[in-house]
Amino acid sequence: MKVKALFAAALIALTPTWATAHEFVTEAVHIDHPWSRPTPPGTPMGVGYLVIKNTSDADITLIGAHTPRAASVSIHESMMHDGMMTMQPLKNGLTIPAGETVELKPLGYHLMLEKLNGPLQEGESVPLTLEFDGAAALDVQLMVEPLDGGSMKGEMDHSGHHME
Repeated sequence: MKVKALFAAALIALTPTWATAHEFVTEAVHIDHPWSRPTPPGTPMGVGYLVIKNTSDADITLIGAHTPRAASVSIHESMMHDGMMTMQPLKNGLTIPAGETVELKPLGYHLMLEKLNGPLQEGESVPLTLEFDGAAALDVQLMVEPLDGGSMKGEMDHSGHHME
């Protein structure tokens, strides 16, 4: 009986938990407020934003993600270059230093949900698996928030983004 109890305790300790209504936690990673925006019908691209805290004592790297709602997900960075906002994929992933926090947000780092299989609708929860080098993969839910929210201001329109 003790073996079953120990096994159950070990399984619970290794399983990602939903810490609060919109936080996801593993031993090394804490994800806060994963979210997205609604997309108009026919728009092939969506976005994903979240806060990643590395609670371990070693660097970790977000190397990819996937969702059943899109053909692929890539990690991008938006930046100002010669007075114009540009966007580029991060081919080697996004490193989160030990003990540090990195925010994926409009006009900064973000996830591109490419070739959506349908529009993202306000109030919807989109399953997303984050893949890390240095930490276990983590399943989260992107909450699709209304377009009139405060964090939408200044967001880039990705509807014309071309995939390679």
